[in-house]
Amino acid sequence: KQIGLAHEFEKLLLSDERFEIIHEVLMGLVCFRLKGSNELNETLLKRINGNGKIHLVPSKIRDMYFLRLAICSKFTESEDIQFSWQEVQSLANDVLAEGRPGN
Repeated sequence: KQIGLAHEFEKLLLSDERFEIIHEVLMGLVCFRLKGSNELNETLLKRINGNGKIHLVPSKIRDMYFLRLAICSKFTESEDIQFSWQEVQSLANDVLAEGRPGN
């Protein structure tokens, strides 16, 4: 079940060209990032975790900073994945808007 939910989140990420998947989704772990700088992704993670609605974990490989969504509870449902995606997307919108000239 968790693997299927991870693939559901992966599909949502792939539907938004601002994001990239860092590694093939195997098991219940989705590694992803906003296309752009490490600093942009660090800001996004701080915003997500600071908001307190979902919690993501960072990682770094070869100087590439990315975010990890771990789905490991047997109680996780599709609604939780949709909620997580809405949080990630909404806060990404905010972070990207703040980085635009004139803001």
